[in-house]
Amino acid sequence: MQIAYQSSKGMVREKNEDAVGAFKNSQDISLAIIADGIGGNRAGEVASKMTVTYLGTQFKMSTATDLSAAKTWLSSELVIANQKILDYAAEDPDLEGMGTTLVAALISDEQVVIANIGDSRGYVLHANELAQLTEDHSYVNELVKNGDLTPAEAEHNPYKNIITKSLGINTEAKADYHRYQTTSGDQLLLCTDGLTNMVTPDKIKTILNSQTTLKEKCELLIQEANQNGGADNITVLLILDDTGVIDDA
Repeated sequence: MQIAYQSSKGMVREKNEDAVGAFKNSQDISLAIIADGIGGNRAGEVASKMTVTYLGTQFKMSTATDLSAAKTWLSSELVIANQKILDYAAEDPDLEGMGTTLVAALISDEQVVIANIGDSRGYVLHANELAQLTEDHSYVNELVKNGDLTPAEAEHNPYKNIITKSLGINTEAKADYHRYQTTSGDQLLLCTDGLTNMVTPDKIKTILNSQTTLKEKCELLIQEANQNGGADNITVLLILDDTGVIDDA
């Protein structure tokens, strides 16, 4: 597996409240994480950075030997990370209400487990076609699921960015998990809504299908989001199953 990532504050925001990282434990299992901070002042930036730093540091010391053990580890550590955010916010009035979304991938050989809390997403490009693996925890997505909105109407709904689940808001820290087996050439995309609100799925698919390196694809995705307005921070992380694939990255 190859991993590349990039983050941008976008064209409107004064600072970047996203955080991203990739880590490996002693058993050669990888953890890739994106967190999109929420909350006023510097609160979102603090929550997202705390989450990625804590989970990454702990994972490097973990001894999980397979994805089942790694998933169990992540479930437990998310509870701790969530409480750390709550405790830290309670000590500083400026951080009150801070939280963060999370999308993460646990990777071992050609097996991947995607975890998500909030509206940061995970996608797979398989056989040149793009599919969303995660489901948004958002108010608008609940309306779609209940049949009150069509997916097309949801794209432009003014309440689109209201999320129903995140780390740091309450004691609930349960992620959704999605297991996926990659095949040679598959690409996994983790991203914040700063990408998906600015770039259409068709354009994302076109960029991922381009004959460039993972790093260059990250740059192109960020560039496209910024050219379309860059209304939010933008973070992307790409994972390539390079079994039998020649890549110049």
